[in-house]
Amino acid sequence: MLVEKKERIIMGIDPGTAIMGYGVILEKGNKMELLSMGVVKMGHLDDHFLKLQRIFAKTIALIEEFKPDTLAIEAPFYGKNVQVMLKLGRAQGIAMAAALSRDISVTEYAPRKIKQSITGKGTASKEQVASMLQRLLNFKETPEFLDATDGLAVAVCHSFQRVGAVAAGKSYSGWEAFVSDNKKRVK
Repeated sequence: MLVEKKERIIMGIDPGTAIMGYGVILEKGNKMELLSMGVVKMGHLDDHFLKLQRIFAKTIALIEEFKPDTLAIEAPFYGKNVQVMLKLGRAQGIAMAAALSRDISVTEYAPRKIKQSITGKGTASKEQVASMLQRLLNFKETPEFLDATDGLAVAVCHSFQRVGAVAAGKSYSGWEAFVSDNKKRVK
């Protein structure tokens, strides 16, 4: 019989080559607590390989600081510019490699799946996702860049995949209905 830990730390990453967003949450049973969120800026770096090096180094530093049990990462979306897609794929791969080099499991989520799990709508805006996360995790500050809340959203999405399994079979018309029916699970 598999026994799940009562607590786990989930790190979420929204990869990018100009700005990488990240969020770290502590999951205690059915509750979540915000530990950290922020961005890694790389716009000042001209060399793509220096950007990749910075992504790797910062991801390792976050892993060493927070000791996550798992990493959740946003999958690259499909775009028309092949060069942009290649660069995003490399950024994602580097963050994944950093986690895997520390024996941390990695799970990938499509942007639409992340938005759906946070807001109930797969086409939600970054602002709508940020607003829902503020209510869900009870924080007031608005991050300088929405990439930070995007990284946080990936971590929360990952948490919901397990937590949501507890309430399998029940559907909700939106987050308001879910929250009112699950007051003990929302901080």
